[in-house]
Amino acid sequence: MSYEDLNANWRPDFGAIFYWFSMDKSGKIAVMVNNCWGDLPKALLSNRDSILLLGSFMDYIFEDSDKFNPSLHDKHGETILDLYSGLVYRAYKNRKDVEARVASKSKGGKHFDESVPARKGLFYYEVIEGSEPGEDFVVGYDGETKMGDYFREFIPTICSSIEDFPKELRPAIAVSDTVDFTKDRLFDNNKISEYFPRMYS
Repeated sequence: MSYEDLNANWRPDFGAIFYWFSMDKSGKIAVMVNNCWGDLPKALLSNRDSILLLGSFMDYIFEDSDKFNPSLHDKHGETILDLYSGLVYRAYKNRKDVEARVASKSKGGKHFDESVPARKGLFYYEVIEGSEPGEDFVVGYDGETKMGDYFREFIPTICSSIEDFPKELRPAIAVSDTVDFTKDRLFDNNKISEYFPRMYS
């Protein structure tokens, strides 16, 4: 599926992986990965102009943009591991091994998800995935979770703000007046539109 397939009637489904972008109440920015089962805010899905900017935003983040020069936006920070998927990292013995992998990939190049917090100053949230409930679980989180919930996987040591992004791309960002990326480690998928009720303007 492509971003062009998104609309107000879209629903999460297997094979539909989308990256979208959000801003918390303090102006910090995050990339959100829905991993098939995470919902997207209604404010985004009902705004065709914002949807059509997502591809260009992705190109900017991963430094593939022909229109904007993303290399000017490099925070030269580090990526800190917070929570992680028990399914994705099932081959790793412990947290230390996962941290080593993340540290290596964060320095390995512009196209790694792990490099996004270090290079672009973005928080990184990912969705609990799996082919059925319970197959995946969040390592490091003690509360209740379910497939589709967004968990905070990576934290940047140097944060970006809205001013770091081209004005033309900013309307692609879903905005919250209540969440705090420095504190909120998990978002209930059923409330994603409540957390992020509007688009940046």
